[in-house]
Amino acid sequence: MGGGPSRRCRGGICRSEAKLDGKTVIITGSNTGIGKVTAKDMARRGARVIMACRDLTKAEAAATEIRLETGNESVVVEKLDLASLASVREFTTKINQQEGQLDILINNAGIMYCPPWKTADGFEMQFGTNHLGHFLLTNLLLDKIKASAPSRIVVVSSLAHESGRMYFDDVNLTNNYGPNRAYCQSKLANVLFANELARRLEGTDVIVNSLHPGVIETELQRNMAEGCGCTYTCCKCCFWCMVRSFGKSQWEGAQTTIHCAVDEQIEGSGLYFSDCVPKQPAPQGRDDVAAKRLWDLSEEMVGLKKD
Repeated sequence: MGGGPSRRCRGGICRSEAKLDGKTVIITGSNTGIGKVTAKDMARRGARVIMACRDLTKAEAAATEIRLETGNESVVVEKLDLASLASVREFTTKINQQEGQLDILINNAGIMYCPPWKTADGFEMQFGTNHLGHFLLTNLLLDKIKASAPSRIVVVSSLAHESGRMYFDDVNLTNNYGPNRAYCQSKLANVLFANELARRLEGTDVIVNSLHPGVIETELQRNMAEGCGCTYTCCKCCFWCMVRSFGKSQWEGAQTTIHCAVDEQIEGSGLYFSDCVPKQPAPQGRDDVAAKRLWDLSEEMVGLKKD
């Protein structure tokens, strides 16, 4: 809906004209990149859009832009730092208390190729942010999502899951850290989480799917040079050449997320989408035993078993 590319589109396009009047949507990391494009699309469709972001200054600027461009005044910003379990709990407590419903949750935010940083709780940063933060967020909002059914949960993963494996004996990669290894593990965790959540929500009229948005130039790559040890010029130049040759614009990259959030034809849950159509994930992304093991481990790591 609107804002299309000027050149031939690379990848699928969401064709749904579904309106979201009266619906509430939460999008993590929506102050920039495909998250911002997604937020703008949801606002155009009439939704109440909650932009869950770490940087409030950037988020407020993005929200102002979205309100002006869409004419939708029901675009709000809430503080959420997925690298802090305390922040996730504070955010979900506020949402559960103040919001009457939650129709669509889009787990979009992420970090990529960073140095061996740790979250506020001591987890490896990419696994902690990309997976554990969203795992806790989703679980703490689940009652409201189920009560709002039919509803949807969209998990933004990546083609990188195909190169991933779960290091269950050292999930924080303390003994063998590599930025790419950590990123691919976190993106595999996204797929496994979505699959296991879909299984647990069978019969609830909540659809859960994961997706690969495509290769896109966004702020996700801001840590690439530092994380991989290359010079900034070399690393960014090589990546930009690849994006210009094979990649998508941010508008194009958001299309599969939007499709999974709104398309009326989607009835299946536990699917993996790319270019707005279901695709088969890698074999390790279809491992039900690993998905259950990851769920149990994640519950322990974020303290849900204690709840």
